[in-house]
Order: sequence, then C-alpha cells, then structure tokens
Amino acid sequence: MTSFHDLHRQNSPLLLPNAWDVASALAFAEAGFPAIGTTSFGVAAASGSPDGGRATKDATLCLARRLQTVPAYTSVDIEDGYSDDPDQVAAYAESLGVDGINIEDSTGEKLIGPALHAAKVSAIKDRVPGLFVNARVDTYWLGEQATVEETLRRASAYVGAGADGIFVPGAADPDTLRHLAEGIGAPVNVLVHPTLTLDELAGLGVRRVSTGSLPYRAAVDAAVRAAAAVRDGGTPPAVSPYPAMQEQLVRFARARR
Repeated sequence: MTSFHDLHRQNSPLLLPNAWDVASALAFAEAGFPAIGTTSFGVAAASGSPDGGRATKDATLCLARRLQTVPAYTSVDIEDGYSDDPDQVAAYAESLGVDGINIEDSTGEKLIGPALHAAKVSAIKDRVPGLFVNARVDTYWLGEQATVEETLRRASAYVGAGADGIFVPGAADPDTLRHLAEGIGAPVNVLVHPTLTLDELAGLGVRRVSTGSLPYRAAVDAAVRAAAAVRDGGTPPAVSPYPAMQEQLVRFARARR
C-alpha cells in the first residue's frame, strides 16, 4: 500500500485538496483523491473568524478527529501550532491522530525566528516520529525576506530538525521554484497557480501542490450564484442530489460508531 510519505515521491506531484468540514472532505475522497488537507482559512471562516490569530485550535482538533474515518490520508493545517512552546505544539500535534500536519513559521502575519520553528518541528518529530511534518516557510507569502537565499536558509533548518516536506506558499516564479526544489533536501510543496500546470510544476521539481482556501472560496461563490440565479429568474445549477449526499453522511456516521 502506498503510504502518505510515498505520495510525495511519485512522478506527478501530489495534488492535495483542502477541506474545511466533513462534507467537503467526504466529497474529495469520493472524487478519488488519496489524501486530503484542511484549510485554516476555511475552518476559521466557517465559524466567523479571520484566518490566523490561533482562532482555529479547537475547531481544527474537532475536525481532525472527525476525519479519522474518511477513506483518505489526512493532513491538517495547524497554523503556527497555536503556541510558542515547542512541547505544547508537539502535544497538540500528537492529539490530532492524523497522517500529516502543516505548520507555518509565522505568527500574527510576521515571520518568527527559524530556530524557534525548528524547535517546534524537532519536538513534534520526537513525539510523533511517523507524522509527516510539512514545515511552511512564509517568506514569499508575507513578502518578508522573500529571497531564495533566506527561504533556503529557513528550509535547511527545518529539514535538519526533521521536517518531511517544505511548503513555500506565494512562490510562483518558475526560476525561483526550480532553485528552491534543487536546494531543499525534502519534497517541496506550493499552492496551485493559474499559470502553472501540475506537469509544469513537476518539471520544476515540485512534489506537492495544495489548493489552499481555493475550494472554500469557490464554494462560497457558487452558493451565491445558485441563490442569485433563482432570485433573478434563472435556472438553478445542477448539483449532487440530496439523497446521494445524505447517504454519504449516513455511511460516515455509521463508520464513526
């Protein structure tokens, strides 16, 4: 059986769709995705909170535990680990019961010192050795110290601490991605980009591509369009039948029991 780690070392990059609740995760699994991530933006927005600020700690834990019976590997976005204490971060990561996590090296929209983030990664790997730790480097995402050199410096520290993968959201220039993939000694993860296909990203050395909050934002836009179509005298869009989605949830509830 192909492991979650193995999915990062295939010919084509692992496309990881990001869910925000059980229903979206089940839909991705039903569509044949072997692994599913979560989006902190979607989880936060669903409860009326902005992304970041450690607002999703309890909701993420609840969702992670519910996703344990979804027929796919799961990787959970835990923002910065919801703490500055590496031991507390490691304990939280262990409590999730998932296959992987994504943990970012910024707090409050500011980069933290790489030594602190490396300490978090090391503590997690010491406590949960089999967990796939995807260490996120937020240089390009925040536009702070956004150079190949600084990104590689941070990535090297995290890989040295035991990170299994490196996520560099915001990096999209092909030459930049090629240099990062060549210089980072672990699978490189990026966000989907409208100008780069999976094949093109594979050619640049990228091994994992995340959809981030794109599906959540697309779902909200689609919901508004559906309601507006009815309001404006149009035809409602074709969607999955209620009985089919209900049966999917019934099966999920049975599996959890």
